[in-house]
Amino acid sequence: MKVRELAVSGAYEFSPDVHRDERGAFVAHYTEAAFTAAVGHPLRLGQNHHSVSRRGTVRGVHYADVPPGQAKMVTCTSGELLDVVVDLRVGSPTYGHWDSVRLDPVSYRAVYLEEGLGHAFIALRDDTVAAYLNSAEYNPGAEHEINPFDPALGLPWPTDLEYLVSQRDRNAPGLAEAERAGLLPSYEVCRALHPRRD
Repeated sequence: MKVRELAVSGAYEFSPDVHRDERGAFVAHYTEAAFTAAVGHPLRLGQNHHSVSRRGTVRGVHYADVPPGQAKMVTCTSGELLDVVVDLRVGSPTYGHWDSVRLDPVSYRAVYLEEGLGHAFIALRDDTVAAYLNSAEYNPGAEHEINPFDPALGLPWPTDLEYLVSQRDRNAPGLAEAERAGLLPSYEVCRALHPRRD
């Protein structure tokens, strides 16, 4: 398992070993030992779910109130997607920054993001399946969104696709508006959930 910290602190790309033979392939996206060694704590599992998306579907930028927050490990089991992590933690050194990783069932990469980070993706093919391991169950009252087309963020959506976006995401506030309204998580509160090993 290779692990790379992304440009947003608290977000990681996992590239697992792929074991192939004449039958196909076997991959372990998550092992507690490798994950804990890289991130500094195990992944608490509160919910597992997946979404199926048409080409051009944009989902996000989504985040949850902290506490408790919702950490996520995301993989793509069919199709292909561009996964995006956005730092929404007010006071973070990387606040407002983003990073992206292409996920597909060939490389089998996965992205992990800690509580307080925003998550979005765009499906690059029809029938793209994103699979999630979440640290907490979905709580509609604690879930929020940032507009994925906020020009202040400048997220890396391909320009050759027709975007399919929910009304909830299309009407979401931009980053600055959400900050002014006090809707964003605090970096210090998020850090307290997983003290760093310095």
